[in-house]
Amino acid sequence: MTNATATDFVIDAAPVIPVVVIEDASKAADLAKALVDGGLPCIEITLRTPAAMAALEAVAGVEGAIPGVGTVVTPAQLQAAKDAGAQFAVSPGHTAQLLDAADVLGMPYLPGAATPAEMQSLMERGYKNLKFFPAEASGGAAYLKNFASVFKSIRFCPTGGVSLKNMDQYLSLPNVDVVGGSWVAPKSAVETGNWGELTTLAKDAIKAAHAING
Repeated sequence: MTNATATDFVIDAAPVIPVVVIEDASKAADLAKALVDGGLPCIEITLRTPAAMAALEAVAGVEGAIPGVGTVVTPAQLQAAKDAGAQFAVSPGHTAQLLDAADVLGMPYLPGAATPAEMQSLMERGYKNLKFFPAEASGGAAYLKNFASVFKSIRFCPTGGVSLKNMDQYLSLPNVDVVGGSWVAPKSAVETGNWGELTTLAKDAIKAAHAING
């Protein structure tokens, strides 16, 4: 499997990838179970807190969960994430060092791209699944639509400002099959352990996505 297809399972698993910021790793397993029960198995744990790696390990132990790591900006983070059980990694952008590290580690990787030059550069490396970040600030669905006919082999995962209210704008595009968002794992629900709310939000997201795609 090459990096051209290595992240297909992430893109195709569900229409939404929860982007999770977690402060307390002891809550990670319950969080993951709630999202899996709601139909969202791919879970991106962002490296924004000291608890992130421990949380990633906990999610890796949850049946049905597909643990991933986000906000990866160094090869060392990529290695640590793999050691912690990550099955995929996501970056806001990309560098040659990160691409090389992903190849060496065999880590399914969603590199970020927001310009045509970045997209072409990644295509040359064999990538066809890319993160589009920050989606709304970079021009939103109207901007991303321009690349559907230009770069026909690329599929995007827009993240950044995407929510239940506007995800239809992205998922209706021919080059978008999944979006990333934090709204399915709100901080307030995670802090209070309201796992039922996460399951409901996940189910609502899937229902909305199915309505978009008919």
